[in-house]
Amino acid sequence: MQEKKGIIFDMDGTVWDSSENVAKAWTVKVHEAGYKDRTVTREDIQRNMGKPMDEIADNLFFYAEKGEARNALRSSCENYENEYLRQHGGILYDGICETWAKLKEMGYHVYIVSNCQAGYIEAFLEFYNIAYGKPEDLVEDIECYGNNFLQKDANIRLIAERNGLTAACYVGDIQSDYDSTVKAGFPFIHAKYGFGTINAEVPFINSFDELTKVVPEVI
Repeated sequence: MQEKKGIIFDMDGTVWDSSENVAKAWTVKVHEAGYKDRTVTREDIQRNMGKPMDEIADNLFFYAEKGEARNALRSSCENYENEYLRQHGGILYDGICETWAKLKEMGYHVYIVSNCQAGYIEAFLEFYNIAYGKPEDLVEDIECYGNNFLQKDANIRLIAERNGLTAACYVGDIQSDYDSTVKAGFPFIHAKYGFGTINAEVPFINSFDELTKVVPEVI
């Protein structure tokens, strides 16, 4: 079998920080739903990023009745968030596209797996005009919880299997990213500049461009 090495990336806290604009979008929909005295903050979003969307809704929308009302509010926020991010984007960390291009030149294939809702990764890629979905594109394939309701470890394995990877690693910033990667059976690289810490000794990067040096030592 021909060797094919892939690097699978988390989104939030790893390639960008969308928390401020996500909070703005969600607050609009919370107010429209009648909760005028409630506000979603950037800190609320950052504390919950990386978790499945239903869990985030339970944490943030506890004031909405569990069931139909909470699900409707969550869906409204998700849909408007994607629309808002397509127009306003987020904070892209330095060197993302340049590093992805260098990694591809080095023979690695780039993918994204996130616990986000459907359409979120696409909103990110479209705002920054990043080509995706084809072997020659900067990002070759993407997957998320909102597409298939699978947990992150399952989607990491799915991306690896779907793209015929013979070796892969995952790059993320929080403990659950590491736990999911271990469960999926792949090595992990910690984005230390992100939102969280890891309770294990693992390879790490302090800036995104360091991946060109760290990845060859991992896979």
